[in-house]
Amino acid sequence: MDFSNDPRFKGIKPFQGRIWLSSPTMHGDEQRYVIEAIRANWVSTVGANIDEVEAQIASYVGCKYAVGLSCGTASLHLAARLAAERLYGQAPAGKGTLAGRRVFCSDMTFDASINPVAYEGGEAVFIDTEPDSWNMDPAALEKAFELYPDTKLIMLAHLYGTPAKMDEIRAVADAHGALIVEDAAESLGAMSLYKGQWRQTGSLGDYSCISFNGNKIITGSTGGMFLTDSLEDANKVRKWSTQSREDAPWYQHEEIGYNYRMSNLVAGVIRGQIPHLDEHVAQKKAIYERYKSGFEGLPVSMNPFDPQKTRPNFWLSCLLIDENAMAPFVRGERDQLWRSENGKSSPGEILAALQHFNAEGRPIWKPMHMQPIYRNHAFITRNGSGRGGSNAYIAGDTTDVGADIFRRGLCLPSDNKMSPEEQDRVIEIVRRCFE
Repeated sequence: MDFSNDPRFKGIKPFQGRIWLSSPTMHGDEQRYVIEAIRANWVSTVGANIDEVEAQIASYVGCKYAVGLSCGTASLHLAARLAAERLYGQAPAGKGTLAGRRVFCSDMTFDASINPVAYEGGEAVFIDTEPDSWNMDPAALEKAFELYPDTKLIMLAHLYGTPAKMDEIRAVADAHGALIVEDAAESLGAMSLYKGQWRQTGSLGDYSCISFNGNKIITGSTGGMFLTDSLEDANKVRKWSTQSREDAPWYQHEEIGYNYRMSNLVAGVIRGQIPHLDEHVAQKKAIYERYKSGFEGLPVSMNPFDPQKTRPNFWLSCLLIDENAMAPFVRGERDQLWRSENGKSSPGEILAALQHFNAEGRPIWKPMHMQPIYRNHAFITRNGSGRGGSNAYIAGDTTDVGADIFRRGLCLPSDNKMSPEEQDRVIEIVRRCFE
């Protein structure tokens, strides 16, 4: 949509340079460590950069061992397999370790959080979102165990850098003898008050994973990491990630393996980023707080968190439009339509306006239970099954917190290189959408 002649935006000029959602921020040492690796000819999956990155991240997060992998998805896959073998035993080649098993999964997240369940032949059961942090609802999780008491694995993501309600979720998991795979891909640097102590996300699961994707709080352009206090688990992940070679003078394999190990070049970029992690978190927090202040008086709220129990890393700042301020807005599978109304707006209109002025926003993650690939999977709310909950002949309300946040929410430009003046212009664009 062209906003050039819209009187609401008179006087606002497009940004000369693109304002990104969240782009890499380089500091200089990244190049030095990569060049050192090239000069030493250590450019494959061993080297000083990998060793240093693993040691530094383990120390920062507060776990004993870290294993560098090619991406966060690889870490989640191997964590899922580790958990499944612990629960159900080793599967023969060609059959996933979760075959015929259900796994309770976060619903409002990126599909990389979920797909490893399918890689191992399992069936994801999606747990609805709670409104206090936009993460897995502990009450819905308890309801899921009532419906599927044989389930023994939970895959949980901390959305947009805000920790989930880990005390409550762990209590439910322990009561049912279930393990937790913690997807901390978006939340490196965030903390949770867990069992009375402040702990880093990435140290709260039975198996934990982080990501160094290009838009994350620190990056290697790609890369991920498996985190654990178990030397046995760390060694198993190292073996699986390098094609599961046995101790023999030739290539011998008794387990399925993968080419999942981190490159020493990627590790060089991450090594240069690690000293700036807390700095990036502080910059992201300032962006969040500036948005919150700038939107005062508008019928909107920011992605929520409990400051008494969580310290987010504020990876992405998000906006939720009040229900009574939602202008007409509908989405199809690939297209969307909206209509402007005085005093109201919609995610579609705001994102289009930002795009017009050369700023990048993003819709909230579309909940997994709404995705075509997973539409036949169970979806559980705190009231029970979230499928087929309405009745043409009996009035009543259905509960679907994630779908509602997706309908009314959006991710704002959250790049830590955005100046206060540039952010003020973003704020002004959003404000004028409600005029």
